Amino acid sequence: MLMPKRVKFRKAHRGRRKGAANRGHRVSFGDFGLKAMEAAWITSRQIEACRIALSRKMKRDGKVWIRIFPDKPVSKKPLETRMGKGKGAPEFWVAVVKPGRVMFEVSGVPKEIATEALMLASHKLPIKTKVVVRTDYEG
Repeated sequence: MLMPKRVKFRKAHRGRRKGAANRGHRVSFGDFGLKAMEAAWITSRQIEACRIALSRKMKRDGKVWIRIFPDKPVSKKPLETRMGKGKGAPEFWVAVVKPGRVMFEVSGVPKEIATEALMLASHKLPIKTKVVVRTDYEG
C-alpha cells in the first residue's frame, strides 16, 4: 500500500474539495491518461487495485505512471464509542483528487490496449473518469 514514510502532523483536517485541478491536468509522461471528472478521496487500496488492473491488461508491456499519491491521513473512531475523548486514530491514507486531474498514464502499448486497460482501472475507482490522449501523439 502507498503511504508517506513520515509526515509533519499525524492527523489532518478533512478540508474542502471545491474547484478544479490547477496542476497535473495534462498527459505529461505517457501517451494515454485517465482523467478524473469528479472530486473525490482516492484511497491507497484503490490506487493499488488500478495499478494491478493496468499491469495485468497490458501483460507487463509498456510503462505505467501513477500521478497521485495518498498523503492525507483519514482518522476513524472505533465502533460503538461514545462521543468526545478526542479525534480517532489514523486508519488509512487518501489522495485528494479534483476534476481534471490525470491520475494514471501509460505508454509503450497500442491505443486499443491502452484504452481498455485504463477503462478496467476506471472501474476500480469511485468517480467518473475519461481516457485522454497526449496532444502530440501520433499513433
